Amino acid sequence: MANDPREKEDREGDLATEKKRKVEKVRPYKVVLHNDDYTTMEFVVHVLMKFFHKSETEATHIMLSVHHKGHGVAGLYTKDVAETKVAQVQDYSKENGMPLRLTAEPE
Repeated sequence: MANDPREKEDREGDLATEKKRKVEKVRPYKVVLHNDDYTTMEFVVHVLMKFFHKSETEATHIMLSVHHKGHGVAGLYTKDVAETKVAQVQDYSKENGMPLRLTAEPE
């Protein structure tokens, strides 16, 4: 009989359930600028504005961190984007005769 409550329970118990997949968070990478004795402060500010879209004030603050602390974080990105930015800035720096060093490091 279709209206039997036990039959309904059996049908509900047979429903297939989809297991939820665990989604891993993408680990952010920071682009770090390192201090050296040759790259000018003006060039560092210029790079931060051109490649990392920082305002002049933000760029100056990061540049001063690089100058006083030895390093400064330009931004957080996915690994691929961080590595691409590092390569672009290193190429640009080399073209302009500056030895600016950057690294992409896990956050």
